[in-house]
Amino acid sequence: MRAFRAGLLVGCLLVALCPPVEAEPGPSSRDVKKARQAVRDRSQDLSRTTAELVTAQSRLDELAAQVERLVEAYNGEVVRLRQAEEAYAQARARLTAADAEVELARRDVALLAAESYGGLGLMKPVVGMLVDRGGTDGFLHRAGVLGHLRGERSAILGRMRDAQEVAAILRAQAEGAYAARQAAAERARQAKIAAETAVAAQRRDTRELTARKESLQRQVDAARSRAELLARRRAAALAGLVTGGSTMGDAAANWALTQLGKPYVWAADGPETYDCSGLSMRAWEKAGVRLDHWTGTQWTAGPHVPLDQLRRGDLLFFAHTGDPSTIHHVGIYVGRGQMVHAPQTGDVVRVASIWRGDLVGATRPR
Repeated sequence: MRAFRAGLLVGCLLVALCPPVEAEPGPSSRDVKKARQAVRDRSQDLSRTTAELVTAQSRLDELAAQVERLVEAYNGEVVRLRQAEEAYAQARARLTAADAEVELARRDVALLAAESYGGLGLMKPVVGMLVDRGGTDGFLHRAGVLGHLRGERSAILGRMRDAQEVAAILRAQAEGAYAARQAAAERARQAKIAAETAVAAQRRDTRELTARKESLQRQVDAARSRAELLARRRAAALAGLVTGGSTMGDAAANWALTQLGKPYVWAADGPETYDCSGLSMRAWEKAGVRLDHWTGTQWTAGPHVPLDQLRRGDLLFFAHTGDPSTIHHVGIYVGRGQMVHAPQTGDVVRVASIWRGDLVGATRPR
């Protein structure tokens, strides 16, 4: 009994002197450390993913610009081919008229030959002179008639010779116009092949890059806050871009905004699909201004406008080196630093910021 009491006393003393260890309140320092590491890892992943996304988008932009150059080169060759065809048609019309004149002259010459060699017409004065017994007056009269007929024969022959020379000149011009038309047709054919080849390659690369871009975008979106995601996805305020203005530029801009969402197709000019210069051509057509389906002539379709004086409907041009001769894209200014454009294969007509690194200037068609 005494031993039991002693043991109990020792136990109580141990409890009093050494209380049990309590659980650490809140997250442990290890948990905090792990959480902080997770934040750093997530931030690094986000940085890498964002960089990859920028690289993928840059490649897509490069492909789009390359294709646009070839597409616009094709559009330019089509314009030149149409001009060559018109020149050839005019040359053919002039040649046809000249050939008709030659034919008329040839008939007169044939009649002259028939009369001369058939013993008629011009031979009668000669025979008359040989048998004339009427004195000096009769002889002189017949000699005058013969001289007049010889002059008329010379005029007929001269008219035919002149008609033939004119026809020869016009035939050479027509042949030159035909050769120019054939050369233009061949250039257009080659430009079309180049554009089609580039578009096919772009489609292949775009499918792969777009899939990669979408995957990366999903990763970036997952790392963003809801507020950031909503800000990135916020659509252009269409209601704020459409105005009730009545100028030609307003008419072009407002019509272009009605085409949002329609697919980009190279060399297309509506009504269901467009390329960049096809959209701008149709927009200004609605305003009563005719443009070619080519950035090359759209750039010179009116005065160039300083970027700080833009008005709705002005055409914005983009080039690789800042040199207008390398223009590859056009958009339609709709206000608030925004434009409507048909961007590239696989995309649709959309609103975008005008402030790109390759913006080279603006034109106000008239």
